[in-house]
Amino acid sequence: MSIKIQKTFEALFELEEIRGIFREAVPTGLNVEEEEALQKKIAELKAIIADLEAGTGTPRVTKIADTLDVRSREEQYINIHPIQAAGRLTTEARKALISYGDGYSTCDFCRKPFRLDKITRPGIAEFHDDLAKWLNMDQARVVPGARRGFQAVASTLVGKGDSVIVSALAHYTEFLAVENAGGVVREVPLNEKNIVTGEATAQKIEEVKSETGKLPVLVMIDHYDYQFANEHEITAIGKVAHQYDIPFLYNGAYTVGVQPVDGKKIGADFVVGSGHKSMASVAPSGVLAINDDFAPKALRTTAMVGDLTKRKFGIKEVELLGCTLMGGTLLSMMASFPTVKERVLHWDEEVKKSNYFIDALLRVEGSKVLSEYPRKHTLTKVDTTGSYDTVAQTHKRRGFFFSDELTAHGIVGEFAGATKTWKLNTYGLNWNQVRYLADAFTEIAEKHELPVRK
Repeated sequence: MSIKIQKTFEALFELEEIRGIFREAVPTGLNVEEEEALQKKIAELKAIIADLEAGTGTPRVTKIADTLDVRSREEQYINIHPIQAAGRLTTEARKALISYGDGYSTCDFCRKPFRLDKITRPGIAEFHDDLAKWLNMDQARVVPGARRGFQAVASTLVGKGDSVIVSALAHYTEFLAVENAGGVVREVPLNEKNIVTGEATAQKIEEVKSETGKLPVLVMIDHYDYQFANEHEITAIGKVAHQYDIPFLYNGAYTVGVQPVDGKKIGADFVVGSGHKSMASVAPSGVLAINDDFAPKALRTTAMVGDLTKRKFGIKEVELLGCTLMGGTLLSMMASFPTVKERVLHWDEEVKKSNYFIDALLRVEGSKVLSEYPRKHTLTKVDTTGSYDTVAQTHKRRGFFFSDELTAHGIVGEFAGATKTWKLNTYGLNWNQVRYLADAFTEIAEKHELPVRK
């Protein structure tokens, strides 16, 4: 870690220790001992700042709580990890995390009716309304990750033995949500381009109807899948679902927060997004948006009464188990939201940067793209069996030579040791970083005498 990055973290940690002094003081102010401790910490902070300014000094803090490494991945490197890119926190989200990290910080001013989406200070209720409008849906709730959105919908609509239509590239959490509800997944096959089409979805529905005598109870399809990040015929699939009067869940884990999503235009009855994957939010966080036709059922409130105490909790929503995101998860999502709303308007530019890098990679002879090409997304699956893997076959470090070379160039996020098929994501990199990334891959190829087309 560079000394300036090191000293930045040390300054942040020192400020947190100063903050701790105020947390342990009485409201009337610091006593003599506390004031002395404060002045000592300020002096230490000034020394750290001096080192930061000059780029001098030695590391003083290398562990948190003696066990946790300081995570400086985003400060030290270009991170191309496939699922981390769009969850990288904004500056405002990092500030919110510092301020609202305490467990129940969202509940400081919780008043009747004692439900998360009704809290007005901070503006959580308004945030829920804004989420729904932004996605062009009727209602929205925050959830602990996209998977909990799938679970809420499945537990609402799916019964024992019911069929649910998913993609042959569906994420495992979609399977688990259906299994947890007692249902059965039925997969729509891919075409020769690894795309799920509306026609194939209709055929699968007919197949299920013929075999079981019943229609599926839910169609749940990813806009872009997690394996190839190919774009599927999501609008056509939504039309097919409605032709059969089947509810349609739009899986926007790789779209909500990075590109515009219009739920009603898509024809979605449910829109699910991932906060920590695509909305620059702390994990686990996500969003579930619902149209009014299904809101009464999906957002039903509890009717159960205690047999002894006769207690009732009628305002709590059953599928969400009451309140969901507290503290830093929700407030980081709220703090990032203005940036997220703006950045989705520049999705085309992000795709251009993705294609710029992929074009450069393809100039290394033997490299292939397994995803759609030209790219429509920033997440891409590549095959370098015919290029970088040929070096791995004889290198003493085998496939780890590639990780070594990338790290030496300040690049991380590839699957360590992988030189055959692997995934990467360029989302959020600026043009200087994308050009640097492309040049680095070229330099590594040339260093190991791999042919590179000009």
